[in-house]
Amino acid sequence: MSKKWYNMFVSVGSEASSGSATAEEDPSAPPASSPDAAQAIADIAASIAPQPKFTQPVTNPTSFDQIYSAAEIQPPAHGFTVMKVGEMLRSEHIRNLPRDVKRSSVLVALEAAGAGIQDVIQDAIKRDRALDTYERVQEKALLDLETRKNQENQQVQAELDRIVADHKARMQANSDEVAKERERFFGWRLKKQEEEQKISDTVSYFVTENPITTGGPAAAPVATPKPEK
Repeated sequence: MSKKWYNMFVSVGSEASSGSATAEEDPSAPPASSPDAAQAIADIAASIAPQPKFTQPVTNPTSFDQIYSAAEIQPPAHGFTVMKVGEMLRSEHIRNLPRDVKRSSVLVALEAAGAGIQDVIQDAIKRDRALDTYERVQEKALLDLETRKNQENQQVQAELDRIVADHKARMQANSDEVAKERERFFGWRLKKQEEEQKISDTVSYFVTENPITTGGPAAAPVATPKPEK
């Protein structure tokens, strides 16, 4: 940035440090703490739309310049935006000077360039309201996303519950089928043992070693050795 503005007020800054800066200040710019200044700022704020309209999408929310552009914030004709004035205040030439000296210096530089501090304040208010509006836009987008995803999660949970219930029902059906088959099998085993007992009783009349099993499952048959000749 050009340092021409610094050459315009550097002498004022030196005088202000010795107590004579107020004589160089713009008389039309009252101190910020005065009632006239407060009313002037209120009038400026009232002249600006409370919520700027965004005429184009913001593809990079981290770019404040893009947000300002989307809100159609144009710099004043003289080029002194609040950002430029901020750079002036942070300049290595005056950043270490007292606050009043820095203020006086910037006012003199603006007056020399034909730029009113009212334009700078108006630019600042426009940018602040654009940021506030875009913040609300992003917050609404976040809340809408949260609502949609919560609804989606509820649907997924309901589907998951149905799947779990279906699988539990299948598992229970399998267990019931096994239990039913087990009951049938043990009932058959009792009848089988009764049948075997009848056979064993009959065979017992004719053998000394009864080959009939009447308890658990029959053992595998053992090969009977052939009698010797």
